[in-house]
Amino acid sequence: MKQDSTRNTAYTVGCEDYVHVVEFNPFDSGDACSLIAYGGNDYVVVGTCRFQEEDAEVECVQYKTLRTFHHGIRVDAIAWSPETRLDALPPQIRFCTAASDRKLRLFTSDLQDKNEFKTFDGHTDYINDLVFAPKEGQEVASVSDDHTCRVWDLEGNEKAHFVLRSPGMSVCWHPEEAFKLMVAEKNGTIRFYDLITQQAILSLECEQSPLMSADWCLKNTLKIGAVAGSEWLIWDIARSSYPQDKRPVHVDRARLFRWSRVNENLFATTGYPGKTTTQLLVHHLGHPQPILTGTAAVGSGLTWHRTLPLCAVGGDHKIFFWVTEM
Repeated sequence: MKQDSTRNTAYTVGCEDYVHVVEFNPFDSGDACSLIAYGGNDYVVVGTCRFQEEDAEVECVQYKTLRTFHHGIRVDAIAWSPETRLDALPPQIRFCTAASDRKLRLFTSDLQDKNEFKTFDGHTDYINDLVFAPKEGQEVASVSDDHTCRVWDLEGNEKAHFVLRSPGMSVCWHPEEAFKLMVAEKNGTIRFYDLITQQAILSLECEQSPLMSADWCLKNTLKIGAVAGSEWLIWDIARSSYPQDKRPVHVDRARLFRWSRVNENLFATTGYPGKTTTQLLVHHLGHPQPILTGTAAVGSGLTWHRTLPLCAVGGDHKIFFWVTEM
């Protein structure tokens, strides 16, 4: 829970397992604390965080584990459901995971006696990303190396199935565009699908591959960002299907791209886990250079806080947090 200036990490929290993936809950759960989930080799841990930036009585960060869920296999991705509420009686925690056995698992818990999970079968290869429908949370979309994007109901029935031309790397569902799905493919194409007609309605081109990660800006629905090769790329979909801005950032290859949830000009990228450290870069579209550089020993995952300009990366029995300026 200490401040760590050597790697300019704002805070670190110790974890029970190697952290492969970490996700702040992007939805309001009705509590002053932020929910965070991290996935390791065997478990998903759900906890709450409160930071000194939002509460003067907190020194650095206050972290508390709410529940550890046995997963039995490495966790590769986590998505939060908007139905998660800490202010309900009883509270409800709901999230979905993707694992290396090509299955999705839906977990629902009241943090007491009720702990349910369902398995969704169908993907025939590695699942790279998943997301809940952001309004009602009654569906989950997932993308896979099997060249499909699939939409599931909460019983695990497949409601839609989009055939892709290469592995699906990222899938985004924007709360202001509830009937569209954004799917990013490894070959450098990003497509938008209409969920009513189940047709592709728009595509964007990187003009390079491999595209590893893409994100739809929460604060501006016209902005899309991605990393491909060693570059980050930004599109304004009202203007062109080609990137409006791009820049080489990571020496070898870039791995993840995530927009801040509080500022449409702020985003973070990570490099590939190298032999020793992973580089995190925070960028602002008004600045030619990254505004923050961080390193994490063997880091993985990348997530932004719902209301603060603060992002987190997982590591070896740790989560690293960085705070940046707006």
